[in-house]
Amino acid sequence: MSASTPELHIQIAADVGGTFTDVVVALSDGFAIARKVLSTPPEFEQGVLAAIDEVLRNDRVDAARIRTVCHGTTVATNAVLERRGAKTALITTRGFRDVLELRRIRAPQLYDLFFDKPPTIVERYLRFELGERVAADGEVLAPVDEDELDSIVRRLEEEGVESVAVCFLHSYAYADHERQVGEFLRGRLPDVPVSLSVDVVPQRREYERTATTAVNAYVRPVVRGYVQQLQQGLSQRTIDAPLMIMQSAGGLTTAEDAAARPVFMLESGPAAGVLAARNVAQAVGCQNVISLDMGGTTAKASMIEDGAVAYSPEYEVGAAVSAGNRLTGGGGELILAPSLDVAEVGAGGGSLARLDAAGGLRVGPRSAGAVPGPACYQRGGTEPTVTDANVVLGYIKPSKLAGGDVCIDAEAARRSIEEKIARPLEMDVLQAALGIHRIANAEMLRALREVSVHRGRDPREFALVAFGGSGPVHAAHLAQELGTSRVIVPPLPGVFSAVGLLASGLEHHDVRSCQLKDDALNPDEVAQRIDQMRTTMLRQFVRESVSEDRVRFQASVDVRFVSEISDIRVPISDTQITAATLQAVQQGYEEEHQRLYGHRSEPNAAIEITAVRLIGREAQQQAFQITEVEMGPVEEVGSRWATFPGEQSAQEVSVVTRAALAQPSIGPLLVDEYDATIVIPPSWTAQLDDSFNIIMDAE
Repeated sequence: MSASTPELHIQIAADVGGTFTDVVVALSDGFAIARKVLSTPPEFEQGVLAAIDEVLRNDRVDAARIRTVCHGTTVATNAVLERRGAKTALITTRGFRDVLELRRIRAPQLYDLFFDKPPTIVERYLRFELGERVAADGEVLAPVDEDELDSIVRRLEEEGVESVAVCFLHSYAYADHERQVGEFLRGRLPDVPVSLSVDVVPQRREYERTATTAVNAYVRPVVRGYVQQLQQGLSQRTIDAPLMIMQSAGGLTTAEDAAARPVFMLESGPAAGVLAARNVAQAVGCQNVISLDMGGTTAKASMIEDGAVAYSPEYEVGAAVSAGNRLTGGGGELILAPSLDVAEVGAGGGSLARLDAAGGLRVGPRSAGAVPGPACYQRGGTEPTVTDANVVLGYIKPSKLAGGDVCIDAEAARRSIEEKIARPLEMDVLQAALGIHRIANAEMLRALREVSVHRGRDPREFALVAFGGSGPVHAAHLAQELGTSRVIVPPLPGVFSAVGLLASGLEHHDVRSCQLKDDALNPDEVAQRIDQMRTTMLRQFVRESVSEDRVRFQASVDVRFVSEISDIRVPISDTQITAATLQAVQQGYEEEHQRLYGHRSEPNAAIEITAVRLIGREAQQQAFQITEVEMGPVEEVGSRWATFPGEQSAQEVSVVTRAALAQPSIGPLLVDEYDATIVIPPSWTAQLDDSFNIIMDAE
């Protein structure tokens, strides 16, 4: 089938990471093109457009046939981590100016006496109090004083504020005051974006809601500019296709919605990889897996249980371990927005290895990124990284990467480790490289245990799906430490998150805060809130050209025992809410409470519902099935010397192709591919399945 065939549609998926930008172009006849280029911070859109330029040179890719451009990006996350967001102001109810400063009584390490809370994302002189007040029952105690508001606007103009967040005390239930202030601000400051908490996250808990709204305002101008630049670049290439952005909770949204609520896309890249891992698990027939996505800057882990992804009620960005665990926290910016349950640590291929003041070896969270990159990239980097260690250990072959933009220099890697680590510690270079490798593994184990052991799950009952440019290098060693005996490495592991974008459809989330207990805890109260959200959501889908019959809904509720603080999200499987539905909710809540906390209170103890949630998804008409892939040059087979943990010296290891694993093969083996290297250590067996996944089993 040629590119001129009318039935041939093309879909582009682009995933931007801190080091590499991955692009996969899929044609509806099963042909796909994969490209990996260096990211271009801070103008990340240039890397995406450069990769698209490469694939447009292919005769089969006709820009007029491109139906959708799907995109996952870390632009919003990077703006928070690097404090490169807009100059942001906050307007809130009088008496609540300092909730961002007070935060919650949390610390990442319980007994760390030297822990300092991170600086607030909105400085105190830009946090303004307004003398409005609405009681919890909706009674207006103090109306909005527009004269007072006018004086605040003058201060905003004087300070050159670039974005404004508005969050009032009980606006999650009574939004009139926020709407009034939002309209006033847009009239007086038409060029300054205004983020209202009722539009971002209309939920209880003033700190969490304020923090989330403030982050949304902080990154909004950055994301808006990025989206506009990317759309202009696509138009210049005559690509007249909608730009769809991956959300933190999985599923795509329009570029316009992402620019208005960028806090929903902070974890957009990791989410795509989790969805792709779920599809692989279903193809393999494995219901319980843990995904491991190790890129150049971070490593991400997520649990898929009984074939379903896990959601997190909240998470933090910028902490040592970014995760949705309420038992720890306080080290980053808290986000109360829909998200897949992903734990993230600063341990990637570009993570820097260094000696601390006491002479101890540390790895991450700082990364060499794309510029200057690891020492072996020969782009100006001199500090040793995890990638340099893997090159010295023989896992990664000195060769060209990213279409030839990078050529790995083994001697540069060895020299950086020798000068910075081995010589000061008076040890052999190989042992120093092994130390870097092991410490990086220890950091990643924190994320893997966060989504398994800390959730009351036994990781030995799960397989590990490994992807990302560095994931398959470390996967087997991590599985051994975790107690997992099976590792699955899918095709295209190095661009796997981009593949996940192709399997996603349009998706929207909504929530209604409530406090349903005693007599108020009845089917009608729950159904009423679900119906309200369904009606609103259907209108949004219709505006986005999705017919109502193609929308599928999934409801859930946040549940807790009466008088408790923490709640647990419980899915609702019934389309009609009945008394039996609520009984099933209570049973599901008690079972999950038992797994998380080790007890389930008294049988049938009183519960309350604190929020009703709804997810609307566009039903996929026909998913792309990739049957043929065009990539860069494939490495030649042969052998090279490699050193494995627990061994004192290097050994010669065979280098094979993925196709050579059609029959069971015993490690040690190395598989060099365009986008990643797969390490099969001694005592592991590897074999291909029918979907071309490498299945690795420990003896």
